[in-house]
Amino acid sequence: MQDGIKKLKSDLAILEAMASEMDSYLVSDVLFWRMMKGGMPMLTLGGYLMRQHRLLALRHLLEPEEIGRLDTAVMQFNQAVTEKIVRLEQKAHHELDARIRQWSEYLKDLAQGESAHSNYPVAVEARAMIEAIIDQLQMPPYRLEPTVPERVTMLDKSLKSRWQKGTFVWPAEWESAYPAAKYWWLYGRPRSGQ
Repeated sequence: MQDGIKKLKSDLAILEAMASEMDSYLVSDVLFWRMMKGGMPMLTLGGYLMRQHRLLALRHLLEPEEIGRLDTAVMQFNQAVTEKIVRLEQKAHHELDARIRQWSEYLKDLAQGESAHSNYPVAVEARAMIEAIIDQLQMPPYRLEPTVPERVTMLDKSLKSRWQKGTFVWPAEWESAYPAAKYWWLYGRPRSGQ
């Protein structure tokens, strides 16, 4: 039970570090940004937005001091993107291309019967990042390229063809942040092979 809360607290520390470097990241030409603080994952918009979604949806699981830190990080992110609408769109679409390729390769491995299905809870982070970026680009003043949803729908159809409904694949504490109607790909696992 505590595993999800522990990971959520780790997400908060990562989100804070990402928010502090977001301004520099957005003006750079780098897609995967190595953060100054050691032991952190690479900074990407998808990584930030996935964590922000989860933390905001589950803020009731945080301590008051942690909620204050979350609000500060979100405010810092919003300040970084205020004057960089075009930069954010460009960076987001660049990452969408990379994440869609990554997710597509994973699905191909599954179709070829490789043992990729065992690491599904980790691999599906790519799909969660895709969803988080799409959600951001569907909010004004941003613009989502119309081909993106079509590409994602094609991949979802491929996954659905071998889908096996089941339990939520991430920590149970996170389930309320990911309603099954929208995030069906977190409720079960793909069958491997044909």
